Amino acid sequence: MKPTLVILAAGMASRYGSMKQVEGFGPSGETIMDYSIYDAIRSGFGKVVFIIRKEFEKNFREIVGKDIEGRIEVEYVFQELNKYTEGVEIPKERTKPWGTAHAVLCADEKVKEPFAVINADDFYGKDGFVKAFNFLVNDCNEKTFSIIGYELLKTLSEHGTVNRGVCEVDNKGNLVSVVERLNVSKVGDKIVCNDEHLPKELPLNTHVSMNFWCFHPSVFDYTKKVFKEFLTENASNPKAEFFIPIVADKYIKNGEGVIKVIPTSAKWFGVTYKEDAPMVRESLRKLIDAGEYPENLWAK
Repeated sequence: MKPTLVILAAGMASRYGSMKQVEGFGPSGETIMDYSIYDAIRSGFGKVVFIIRKEFEKNFREIVGKDIEGRIEVEYVFQELNKYTEGVEIPKERTKPWGTAHAVLCADEKVKEPFAVINADDFYGKDGFVKAFNFLVNDCNEKTFSIIGYELLKTLSEHGTVNRGVCEVDNKGNLVSVVERLNVSKVGDKIVCNDEHLPKELPLNTHVSMNFWCFHPSVFDYTKKVFKEFLTENASNPKAEFFIPIVADKYIKNGEGVIKVIPTSAKWFGVTYKEDAPMVRESLRKLIDAGEYPENLWAK
């Protein structure tokens, strides 16, 4: 059975100021996620599951779905506030969904095979998808998940600081923890973090999480259990978010299994700030000129 690609596209981007998931960055109007889907298809994935909000469905299908339906199996899943919250009172002021781990949970009914999870608005590069496919087909099981680890230096923005999940890795290549470091930037030839954690300077070859995970479908039952615990403690907090690293951290620390860190040489890029958009277009142009991608991804 071919693995599935789950794309997290339910969030609105507050810092960027628009629904950047459906903005065209490629020369023929391609979105960033079009390139991810193209890379997934040529790496061997068999299905794409979009996690979106119900109110975006029409817009999303017209801009994104129409180009890929027929090229790969496509499913749509809606992240809704009350999903998997049985018996828990949700405060009236809570309007935003519960976060990335809850979004993944919403795909439970549509995904029965090993799967990868990515953000809609990040460019991950072909090598990341090849590595993810190989892991999902050959090594993924109920006790072994993975994360694709990107080199921190290849994930920074020239237009401001970024937040990055720094991976602590043991000598077997397994994830120990993901620590969210804030206000990360390159200063001279060093990478520094302006936050409350130590060390303030990070090695140039540090691997970070860009939310590219590989899971066995058994993760759904485990996530439901952790989400129930999360709601018990956080349901009354309208800003609390249930992120994938929360589930990953408990999975590791409770001895449920291991999460391999699979390094990739691919350069990540994304639109954290509006000023990043020209760089994204330029980066795509260079890849197209180098023959990595066609001028028009979905040309008939």
